[in-house]
Amino acid sequence: MKGVVQRSTGSWYRVLCDDGLPRDLRVAGKVRLHELNTTNPIAVGDEVTVSTRENGGEKMIEDISPRRNYIIRQSPKKRGARHILAANLDQVLLLVTLAHPRTSTGFIDRCLLTSAAYHIPVVLVFNKQDLLDPDSKIGKQQQELMAYYQSMGYDVLETSAVDSTGIQALEDVAKDTRSLLIGHSGVGKSSLLNALDPSLDLRTKEISKKYSKGVHTTTFAEMFPLPFGGDIIDAPGIKEFGVVDFEKGEVSTYIVDFLPYVDHCKFANCLHVNEPNCAVYEAVRSGDIAEWRYINYLRILEDIDEAKAW
Repeated sequence: MKGVVQRSTGSWYRVLCDDGLPRDLRVAGKVRLHELNTTNPIAVGDEVTVSTRENGGEKMIEDISPRRNYIIRQSPKKRGARHILAANLDQVLLLVTLAHPRTSTGFIDRCLLTSAAYHIPVVLVFNKQDLLDPDSKIGKQQQELMAYYQSMGYDVLETSAVDSTGIQALEDVAKDTRSLLIGHSGVGKSSLLNALDPSLDLRTKEISKKYSKGVHTTTFAEMFPLPFGGDIIDAPGIKEFGVVDFEKGEVSTYIVDFLPYVDHCKFANCLHVNEPNCAVYEAVRSGDIAEWRYINYLRILEDIDEAKAW
């Protein structure tokens, strides 16, 4: 019997089996978990084989099918380890708020980098529009940020669960796909999911007024079927998105606005840091590449160096 992992809580997994029944299962001891250097060798979205053990007929996960892709990051709990957020995805829905709480461009760019490496499209969802004055400083910053990412070919949405802004557009994007919904704690993932499917009735919490940060309401990743078709995976709020499995020389090949320039550098192995006649750096100086994008790139290179030093 085959099935898809819908929820992972550690040693138990909720699996929707191909007979239409969800089951809470454990992993058989004989299974060789193919991602031993991760904190969760089985992830939501994994396709698994379920069979009956001889001792009492207990059903267990006996095998894990190869993944077509996945989203992975540095584990927040175990230094040097990796954590798979979800597997076998059609797209990532990245929730962004510039206030209540603030999402940094560094967080956005790390997510875009990892998704690009596994050829997973990303839709940037700027949420909580009901709290944003478009004429304010933050409102203008958001419009500039959205325009820049759109110029690179990314799809961008503006949403609010409070006044239903963009909910139909979000439904259209999520329809008949398997999407991973990620973002900081407090950006409104649960509220948007409730707007897409009120029957979910997911728990939400208010933002911490003292620290303007989100409070965790999702404690583990879980996949929900959508009433209009498709599935959406709600991941726990992410504080930092540490990139893994990258060599410094390949990072620039996944940054969209760098691509027109990387082949014009003097050196084929140019890291675009301090090499002479670097076309990427010249594009930053001329304003063709945003300076903040370049700074985010340099910080990613620093992270890779630090990871190798562990």
